[in-house]
Amino acid sequence: MDFKLTEEQQMIQDAARDFAENAIMPVAAEFDVSGEFPMETIKAMGELGLMGIEVPEEYGGAGLDAVSYVVAMIEIARADGAHSTIMSVNNTLYCNGILTYGTEQQKQQFVRPVADGSVIGAYALTEPQSGSDASNMRSRAILSEDGSHYIINAKKSWITSGPVAKYLVLFAVTDPDAGGKGVTAFLIDAEQQGFIRGKMEPKLGIRASATCEIELVDYRCPVEHRLGQEGEGFKIAMSVLDVGRIGIASQAVGIAQAAYEASVEYVKERKAFGKEIGAFQMIQAKIADMKTRLEAARLLTFSAACKKQECQQTGERFTVNGSMAKLFASEAAMWITHQAVQIHGGMGYSKEMPIERYFRDAKITEIYEGTSEIQRMVIARMETGLR
Repeated sequence: MDFKLTEEQQMIQDAARDFAENAIMPVAAEFDVSGEFPMETIKAMGELGLMGIEVPEEYGGAGLDAVSYVVAMIEIARADGAHSTIMSVNNTLYCNGILTYGTEQQKQQFVRPVADGSVIGAYALTEPQSGSDASNMRSRAILSEDGSHYIINAKKSWITSGPVAKYLVLFAVTDPDAGGKGVTAFLIDAEQQGFIRGKMEPKLGIRASATCEIELVDYRCPVEHRLGQEGEGFKIAMSVLDVGRIGIASQAVGIAQAAYEASVEYVKERKAFGKEIGAFQMIQAKIADMKTRLEAARLLTFSAACKKQECQQTGERFTVNGSMAKLFASEAAMWITHQAVQIHGGMGYSKEMPIERYFRDAKITEIYEGTSEIQRMVIARMETGLR
């Protein structure tokens, strides 16, 4: 399989790298400490087309392909995990689902302003009692007597970009007796009455990607803002996560790449016992293993992106490819950043260098959009057909 980038893909990679190095890297540590949402850089990313890479131009996006998204995500994540998290949710969890299942009116109203960076999108699936078990949700949506709108009462947790999002894709139960087939997706305007933003989460890593609880109390959602048909919500949620996992794999590769590059430079400069520490075999073994895992993760991620593009034409699923990429890349990122801290010693543990931030940011890639345990379950079930 040839992973050589096209001219267009190379251009988006170069543009993302230039922006990341000049606009994000200088402020990443500051935003990590403050936890403030980086609105100005996110808007600038929107102007570059990074907030809607695969969104067609008629809906405000860049109109590029899945590989372009991967290369851009890697570059942004290499600069800062938090910026890449915001970018990932916008592109995959939010825009992708509406483009796939939405009406023309919904695409114009809910995708265009998010894809061009004017406003922020979010994805509301997780609840306090239902994380990995997404079918066990308590949020309820009841159709009004005149059939014009739904009354939604819901409480969602761990909503990335929740504190600043204008629009959200939210999932609620419309038929409690139908299990997973009773879940429906809705497009929510956070500025409407009944929408409440809850407490902010004080996170270990990706701290500038603001996260909070949200609550809907008797929120009136017009029927025309239902995404897809009643009962299609769980299918929509899972298909969106298939795409999202490729984004998280890309994020993991970017974070791991930053940690690896910093480590290579450090072992060539730091001296002990009269020579560069990179000359010691134990350090060389770490560098070799870090590089191997990094490139394996990159290849799995590119392979998943290529499979996604194929499946868009054939209608096949690429679930296993996305899960394998996320599983391997996230665990590789955690291992590589761990080794980077060890190589840097005390400096790796200090906030004077970005190594400890890479380590903290890497951990979330093993958790959100399906934990590593869930990815293993998904892969095994798809391969064996057994549940």
